[in-house]
Amino acid sequence: MSEQETIKIEGTVESVIYRNETNGYTVLDVDTGDELVTAVGELGDVEAGEVLLMEGKYVTHIKFGTQFAVEYCERKLPSTSVNICKYLSSGAIKGIGPALAKRIVDTFGEKTLEIMEKDPSKLLQIKGISPKKCDSIIEEAKKLFNLRHLMIFLSKYGLKSSVAMRAYQEWGHQAINIIKNNPYSLCSINIGLSFRKAEAVAAEMEISPNSHDRIEAGITFILSENANAGHSCLPLDVLEKLAIKFLKISEADFYDTYNEMIAEEKIFEYIKKDRGFIYLADYYIAESYIAGRISVMQAFSSPDDYNYEKLIDIEEQQNGIHYETLQRKAITTALSRGIMVMTGGPGTGKTTTLNAIISLYEKKGERVMLAAPTGRAAKRISDLTGREAKTIHRLLEVTFDAGGRLKFKHNENDPLACDVIVVDEMSMVDVILFESLLRSIKLSCRLVMVGDSDQLPSVGAGNLLKSLIESSCIPVIELKEIFRQAEQSCIVTNAHKIVRGEMPDLTQKNNDFFFFKRTQPELAINLIVDLVKNRLPKAYKYSPVDDIQVVSPSRKGSVGTVELNKILQTHLNPPGSMKKEVKSPVYTFREGDKIMQTKNNYDIVWSKDGEQGAGIYNGDIGKILSINRQRMEIIINFDGRIAAYSFDMVNQLELSYAITVHKSQGSEFEVVVMPLMGGFDKLYYRNLLYTAVTRAKKLLIIIGTEEAVNKMVLNNKRTNRYTCLTDMCRKEMKPRE
Repeated sequence: MSEQETIKIEGTVESVIYRNETNGYTVLDVDTGDELVTAVGELGDVEAGEVLLMEGKYVTHIKFGTQFAVEYCERKLPSTSVNICKYLSSGAIKGIGPALAKRIVDTFGEKTLEIMEKDPSKLLQIKGISPKKCDSIIEEAKKLFNLRHLMIFLSKYGLKSSVAMRAYQEWGHQAINIIKNNPYSLCSINIGLSFRKAEAVAAEMEISPNSHDRIEAGITFILSENANAGHSCLPLDVLEKLAIKFLKISEADFYDTYNEMIAEEKIFEYIKKDRGFIYLADYYIAESYIAGRISVMQAFSSPDDYNYEKLIDIEEQQNGIHYETLQRKAITTALSRGIMVMTGGPGTGKTTTLNAIISLYEKKGERVMLAAPTGRAAKRISDLTGREAKTIHRLLEVTFDAGGRLKFKHNENDPLACDVIVVDEMSMVDVILFESLLRSIKLSCRLVMVGDSDQLPSVGAGNLLKSLIESSCIPVIELKEIFRQAEQSCIVTNAHKIVRGEMPDLTQKNNDFFFFKRTQPELAINLIVDLVKNRLPKAYKYSPVDDIQVVSPSRKGSVGTVELNKILQTHLNPPGSMKKEVKSPVYTFREGDKIMQTKNNYDIVWSKDGEQGAGIYNGDIGKILSINRQRMEIIINFDGRIAAYSFDMVNQLELSYAITVHKSQGSEFEVVVMPLMGGFDKLYYRNLLYTAVTRAKKLLIIIGTEEAVNKMVLNNKRTNRYTCLTDMCRKEMKPRE
C-alpha cells in the first residue's frame, strides 16, 4: 500500500500502548475486524473499547514497522456491553476498576454510558457504590463526557485533541458555548491556536469578516507576530495599515475595535515624540515596569563614585594584573552604584574587570550570584570566573500555576537571597525576562550587567541592552582599549573593524582568521567537509564534533544549516548496523549525533553527578548517547546533564553540526567555520557578521566571496526595533552622569 495514500479505517481500541498526557500523543492498537492496526497521533484520552473512525496514512517505522498515522479522528462511545465493560475497566473514569465496571455493565447493559451521563444517580443501585462514591463518580464522568463532547465538536473543524484539552482546562464545561460565540477565543495565549486556523473555523461558523471578535484577534495576531520578530510595540499608523490590508476591513472598522481594546486595556498606547506606539499588555507592563524599577534603584544608589583606588591597587598586587583607566572606572562604578552596565568588544578586558568586581564584592562580605540567559553562556561565564553561574530561568526557579502557565518562584514576595547579581551576555536578554529578574531582586541588591551591544539583539522582543545604554539613565562604562595580547589576534582586530564599518583583512594566512574564496556552493560545501573532518583535526588535533562549529547565517539554502547538517552527519556520524535511529520531520537522528534543543522546555528532568534538576533550554547543545526503541526513549548528554526524551519530543531537536548565528550567540567555540555565499539579503548585516566572528576563540574560517563579506559590513540597518524603553526611562528620571 502506498505510504502517501490517505484512507479511512474504523475499529475498536484494543489497548493503549503509550500516551503523553500533555499533548495527547497516543500509540494504540485498533481492531478493525480484519486485522490489528497500530495507530499513532494526537488522540487525547482515548481508552480501550472506544470505536474510532480515523483518517490518515500508513507509514513505515524503522523499528516498529507499519503504523497508521492519524490525521483526523471521530470518536464513538462503545455501544456493546463487552466494549463498554472494557472501556470502564481501562480507568476511563476515576474510581471505577474492572470489578466495579463488570457489576455496572451487568446491571445496565448497553445503556450503561447513557445512564451515567443522563441519570447517574441510578449508580446507587450497584453494590459497593455509596452516596459519597456515587457523587465522586458523577463528577469524574461529567468531566469525561464534557471533554469528549468538546473533542467531537472541534474535530468537525479539523482541530486536534490537544486543542480541545487546552480549551477544557481553560473554560471547563463552558468551552463549547464560548467557542461557538467567539471561535477567535481559541487564539488566546493559553490555547494557542493560530489566527489562520481560527479564521477557518470562523468561516465555517459564518462569522462576519467585520465582527469585533475577528478584528480584535487580528490586531492581537499582528502585534504578536511582530513581537516574535523583535518589536515590543508598533506605531499606530503602521498597525493601522497592516490590519486594514491583512483583515480587508475599513479604517472605521479598525478604529471601532481598536478604541474598545484600548478602553478594555487589552492593548496599550504609549506616546513618544507625538507618535502613538501600541503594545500588547505583557510588553507594555514589562517595559514600563523596567523603567520605573530602574528609577527606584537609582534613587537607592549613590549619585557619585566612591574612592576605591587602594582596594583596586591591592587587587592588582594579589593577582599580578594591571587595570587600565576604564577598567578601574568600571570596578569603582560597580562597587559604588546600585546598577550599572559594562560593555565592550573582544579583547577589551571585560572578563578581567568582572573578576575583580566579583572578588572585591566577596571581600566586602557580599553574596554574589552570577547568571546568563542561556545554559552555554552560563557555563562560559562560570569557566571564566571560577564560580557557579546559572541561567536566569534556573536562578528564578521555574514553576507553573494552577492553569499550567509558566511563572517564577522568585518575585517581589520571595526575592533572591543575594546582595549582588551579575548578568552576562545582556544583549541576549529580552524585556519580558528582564522584568522577571528585576521583580526577583531586593531594592538593596546591586545589579551589574555585562554585554556587547554590537552583537545581535535578543530573540525575544525589545532591544534591552541598547535601550538601557542609549537612555543615559544608568552608569555605562564602555571598555575600548584592546590589550596588547589581544591585538595580536586577527579575530579581535577584524571584529573591531567590522563594528566600525570597515572591511576585515581577508589576506592573512598565518594567524587565527582565514578566508577561502569559493563562488560555487558545491565547492564551499566540499571545503567545509574537508576542513571539519580532515584538515583541522589533523593539523591542530581539534575534535570535529566537540571543538569545531560550523555557523551559517541561514537555515535555508544549499549552505544553510539544514542541508549542511545532513551532509556533515553523513561524514561525521554515518549510519551503521549497531547505531539505532529515530526520525523527525526534518532529520534522522542516530546514536552519537550532535544535537541542539530548539525551544525552552522546563519539564525535562536531568541528572548530573548525583544532582537532579529540570529544564533544557533553547540553544543547549548535546550528544545522543542511546536510543531505546522498546521504551521509545532517547538519552542525551547536555554538557554532563543527562536527560531522557520520548520519541514524540524529537521535533524539539535539531542536528547541530551546523547552527545559525542566532543560535550561536552566548557561546564560544575553539573553531568557527562560516560559509558566506550571499543570497539572503535580509540576513546579511553587520552585527550578524560581528556576532559570528566573536564566537571563535582560537580560529575563524570564512568560506565564500569578498562581496558577501563587504555587503554584511556595509549593512547596518537590521538592528532597528520598535520599542519605547529608552523614552520611558528618560521620562521616569532625568539622565545622570
